[in-house]
Amino acid sequence: MKKKLSSVLVLLFFYGCTPSVKKQQDNLTYFDLKGYFQKEAQRLKKNNPVLTKTVSVNGAAEKKKIRIADWEKEFAIFLDADINRAAWAGLFSTEKSKERELYTSNNEKVPVKEVLILKKGAQLYGIQILVRNANVLYSSADTLSYYPDSLYQVKKKQHIKLLSEKNYSITGKFK
Repeated sequence: MKKKLSSVLVLLFFYGCTPSVKKQQDNLTYFDLKGYFQKEAQRLKKNNPVLTKTVSVNGAAEKKKIRIADWEKEFAIFLDADINRAAWAGLFSTEKSKERELYTSNNEKVPVKEVLILKKGAQLYGIQILVRNANVLYSSADTLSYYPDSLYQVKKKQHIKLLSEKNYSITGKFK
């Protein structure tokens, strides 16, 4: 009996010492971009809308009507702009009002420089993200825009030392 009781006490002791695991959402400092785009990807996969997608490289454009099979892959660049990374905690300044939330960072280690969330009442109607990367050989500036059920756009300016600048654009317009 003593052995059983001591085993139970040891188990309870270790269980009590185990840190509780909270959902990441409970600890979010800033707007949950990653969670938002994961939900949008699920919603759009279910709705399966037809898009007019335009891809442009240095002004040469190609346009197609398509259905996206993998929305998480399509939104990968938006998901990568998640500002709630543990390493970036406290590196963004925040301005909030009824119509918008603005998150900005001037830290050189943080490529996401600005996230603007646009709202009408409680309804989100737009997201704009600025991402900048630079080193001795390379610089890029990405402007990401998303307007639910209307449009998403990725614009990228890229410059590699000793090569000419390239401009890319991907636009998806919902029907």
